[in-house]
Amino acid sequence: MPIEILMPALSPTMEEGTLAKWLVKEGDTVASGDLLAEIETDKATMEFEAVDEGIIGKLLVAEGTENVAVNSAIAVLLEDGDAASEVAAAPSASASPAPAPEPAISSPATLASSPASAPRAAPEKAAEGARVFATPLARKLAAQNDVDLTKLSGSGPRGRIVKADIEAAANAVSGESPAASLAGAASTSGAAAAPQSANFETIAKLYAGRAYEEISLDRMRKTIAARLTEAKQTVPHFYLRRDVMLDNLLGFRGEMNAALAERDVKLSVNDFVIKACALALTTVPAANAIWAGDRILQFTPADIAVAVAIDGGLITPVLKDADQKSLSVLSTEMKD
Repeated sequence: MPIEILMPALSPTMEEGTLAKWLVKEGDTVASGDLLAEIETDKATMEFEAVDEGIIGKLLVAEGTENVAVNSAIAVLLEDGDAASEVAAAPSASASPAPAPEPAISSPATLASSPASAPRAAPEKAAEGARVFATPLARKLAAQNDVDLTKLSGSGPRGRIVKADIEAAANAVSGESPAASLAGAASTSGAAAAPQSANFETIAKLYAGRAYEEISLDRMRKTIAARLTEAKQTVPHFYLRRDVMLDNLLGFRGEMNAALAERDVKLSVNDFVIKACALALTTVPAANAIWAGDRILQFTPADIAVAVAIDGGLITPVLKDADQKSLSVLSTEMKD
């Protein structure tokens, strides 16, 4: 019987990804461990390996397809004895379409007159108690806006209910725009509403007549932008600035590097800063904390995140228990 190859979850937060490139073609024989495709997640582009062996009967999703939901079929694998004709019974590529674009923010009158604003009738099977497929964000927004998921039909992959469906349903009930609905939901959860960024058309008008190149955002850059915006808007910020004389530190660093030369360890000034930050957190425990909405979480271990520029973006690896580690260990972990 043909086996569906499903879109894998290649990171804990991955809900959908981009099928960047197929490494096989229809008719190819594959074994367990063979590379099938390159998948672009919100973190990086990763290779996807085959679990079973057989023949690639059909590729259901084309290269470059974005927003392919996790666990949706992307190809069909034929096992020994399977006929190519059996592939016809497998889901077609249309089974996992890209989700519909989220509606642009318009006036309440415009949205009220649009048929897309109204919640669509759900299939009978939802009313009969069948499982309702919705993204975690859609479920959260539905709970905050008192939207009954069983009465909606999703516009996402395979009928999954997505954020846009909740916005439309909440707008149809209250007569407010999706932005206003989400603002109310954010207020309920104790966070300020995120302002809408200017769209491409608005920005392009400002630079009409000027030469520029459009660069599409990959999933990693989209995630970086979303996380930084979220942190800036939802977490109270304060800033500390100090001028530090490093003459003594540079002299001490030279002495330590001379002593560590036999172990092929070379400490950077950054390693000392990481260690100093970790010790500062243990000295001032009230600063070793994070904002958690309606409370503060104060930590015992001191973990230090370090911003690292990579090709096409920025990541922040975390050095855990930095207060308990030696400078040489921190230096090695930072290089890794």
